[in-house]
Amino acid sequence: MDDHALHIRLVAGDLDALAELYDLHSPFVYGVALRVTGSEGLAETITQELFAHLWEQPGQFDPALGSLRGWLVSRSLHDAATRIEVG
Repeated sequence: MDDHALHIRLVAGDLDALAELYDLHSPFVYGVALRVTGSEGLAETITQELFAHLWEQPGQFDPALGSLRGWLVSRSLHDAATRIEVG
């Protein structure tokens, strides 16, 4: 199933759609967060929080502006960059 159809289901409150989106896109979200932060734990947290946010507010993603994978990876990059500890 494509992202657009999954997003429609997600907006309708279909928890299975979230699981499918997680299976499809979490490796990319996690990979970006891990590369930016260098921390497996923080990358896991960012991934979980991002998908929880998508579940709670699926309307924040606008399919007219691009792909869901691109939106998730962009959010992951932003969230990871704001959590980097500068030492």
